[in-house]
Amino acid sequence: MADIFEAIMIILFGISWPVNISKLVKNKTAKGTSVLFYYLIEAGYAVGIAAKFVKLNNGISTPWYVWFFYILNFCMVFAGIVIYYRNKKLDKEKIS
Repeated sequence: MADIFEAIMIILFGISWPVNISKLVKNKTAKGTSVLFYYLIEAGYAVGIAAKFVKLNNGISTPWYVWFFYILNFCMVFAGIVIYYRNKKLDKEKIS
């Protein structure tokens, strides 16, 4: 049951990332975006995934869907970081 609650938590967190990514792509600016925030969230997902590996090494299995949503969210945050740097470059080009 705890794995189901964890998966629901990760899904709810994950719903915001596609909305955020589309906003970043549409706005084409890095203004108002905190890359530190992205890195902290990314680190949180990485630590969560690492915790799953530790449990696995201790013989405690985690359902596939929990792994899936951790990895999916990690990838979406990474996409946000990539788009941030693209937008930062676009901001520099606008100034030049």
